[in-house]
Amino acid sequence: MSATDTSARTARAAKGAATTPTSRMTSLARAELTLLGRNKGTVFAALFVPLVLPISVHSASKEMDLAEAGLTPGLLVLPAAIGFSLLFAVYSALVGVFVVRREELVLKRLRTGELRDVEILSGSAMPAVLSGLVQSLVLAVGCAVLLDLSAPSAPHLAVLGLLLGLVMCAALAAVTASFTRTGESAQVTPLPFTFVSMLGSGMFVPLDFFPDQVASVCELLPLTPVVTLVRGGWTGDLSAYETLGALATAVAWTVVAVFAVRRWFRWEPRR
Repeated sequence: MSATDTSARTARAAKGAATTPTSRMTSLARAELTLLGRNKGTVFAALFVPLVLPISVHSASKEMDLAEAGLTPGLLVLPAAIGFSLLFAVYSALVGVFVVRREELVLKRLRTGELRDVEILSGSAMPAVLSGLVQSLVLAVGCAVLLDLSAPSAPHLAVLGLLLGLVMCAALAAVTASFTRTGESAQVTPLPFTFVSMLGSGMFVPLDFFPDQVASVCELLPLTPVVTLVRGGWTGDLSAYETLGALATAVAWTVVAVFAVRRWFRWEPRR
């Protein structure tokens, strides 16, 4: 059964049942989860890559003087692991989902039913977002145990950072999909944001090691506030000014991404 048939049947069922927005999105998410599980390449990249990259970060941390920045290997690896999960399990995976569903006319058909635009995008994104959430929690527990991290001093900051990261990466994925022509190119268009985030958001190298001017620019990258809040949740040393700055940056990127989706997202194949 094709992705178009599966999602179209879900839309008709939701329309016939005259259900609530939540139940409609849940039905669509269930169908999307089934389709996602059939794509072995996406599943591999979403689940395996974020588990391997933190090992590279841990190896690289041995060459850094982390004590100078007031960090330990665990405080470097844990936020990086969550960042990798957001990049690969949520952002990159959803770019492919949105583009492929659009090119197969799934999104166009869904819009003819009872589902609203925001429900279609939210329902389609739900499996990847939940996967990223579960994976981030597993990675956090694993890093805490294996790298001998104590309990977070300000867990609300870590939770807030993770939730903002999930919403923001889903919205940015929809923006990237707007400018991606085919399913094949969807494997390439997420790479610039992924590489910039990995190198400039404090995942591999803490911003404390960068020149002040470079660090100031990197602080404005989308995933930097997520890394800052997650790390600050464990250390508990974020000032109110730093916390508000990180929150403002994350919220600003999310608002801009949502506006861009409303303005430029395509529901029909690009010609």
